[in-house]
Amino acid sequence: MREVVTGARRIVVKVGSSSLTTAAGGIDEQRVDALVDVLGALATGGREVVLVSSGAIAAGLAPLQLRRRPRDLATQQAAASVGQGLLIGRYAAGFARHGLTVGQVLLTVDDVTRRAHYRNAYRTLRKLLDLGALPIVNENDTVATEEIRFGDNDRLAALVAALADADLLVLLSDVDALYTGNPSDPASVKIPLVREDTDLSAVEIGKTGKAGLGTGGMVTKVEAARIATGFGIPVVLTAAPLAGAALAGEEVGTLFEAAGSRPAARLFWLAHATSPRGRLHLDEGAVAAVVARRKSLLPAGITAVDGSFAAGDPVDLVEAGSGTPVARGLVNYDAVELPALLGRSTPELAAALGPGYEREVVHRDDLVLL
Repeated sequence: MREVVTGARRIVVKVGSSSLTTAAGGIDEQRVDALVDVLGALATGGREVVLVSSGAIAAGLAPLQLRRRPRDLATQQAAASVGQGLLIGRYAAGFARHGLTVGQVLLTVDDVTRRAHYRNAYRTLRKLLDLGALPIVNENDTVATEEIRFGDNDRLAALVAALADADLLVLLSDVDALYTGNPSDPASVKIPLVREDTDLSAVEIGKTGKAGLGTGGMVTKVEAARIATGFGIPVVLTAAPLAGAALAGEEVGTLFEAAGSRPAARLFWLAHATSPRGRLHLDEGAVAAVVARRKSLLPAGITAVDGSFAAGDPVDLVEAGSGTPVARGLVNYDAVELPALLGRSTPELAAALGPGYEREVVHRDDLVLL
């Protein structure tokens, strides 16, 4: 038995579109009910469960008479707006059989990188669990744009596990474990345990789900496992029909062992959940201050600015000359403001432009090293 599984009190479970739906028939009620029964028994047995569920777009395909997942963002958003209600309704009815209430939590990257949004997301998840409800999380596909979306729910699940301070992440898909190659290839070998990245050196991973419904495939699951284990959370990867056995601690699927101590959750999200909107080029002194001494970034150490961003957006801090990223942070100025401030001290700026310009460009509390 896997003690890291049986001893986990707060568990995040992610299920993919291919495990819940089909392109022809929308939601597969039997598959949903089978998963609900496993998680319902877990939750009523005294453990906290957060479900990260794909399937909103896929569930909306059949009602809109769409044969396959659309490629354009607007049609994906339309399908999600139809499918999300159908999916959460099915979950609500299923968990009600176990006496459980569900709460829907739809997230975008902004919700977990901006300080106020992050606190709200955390408080919502925490309060739902405190009230005995089961949170069901999905990316907010109806409003997410290419610039702010997570890209796949495997990555989202890893980040939710960090946000919720979970003890375990379980990734469910249509493949029973991680293999060295395509599972249908007789030469492929199952990998039951991953302790570190070197254990993955012989692995060849693909990109799409078998039904063409998902967005990730095994590559995003391995990356999600890396993210979660880096936060100190063990991960089990297996097929949805084996969820019960996996959560009972049986040695099914692949176990990724946790590594290291847990970093600050919000900065962990900043490093893994954001795409930079611009770049700030730092001189040697600023690089040393930020990286070695963990200081805030001041205007005096910036030599150039790239990109179009607003105050509060994530930006990469890079070495001037090489362009090598050294950190990522939430900037306190708009891109159009910064060029006039470069190379000048904060007291000088305050004297010339007012006390509002004495603030840091990136505060150390909003900065993570890469």
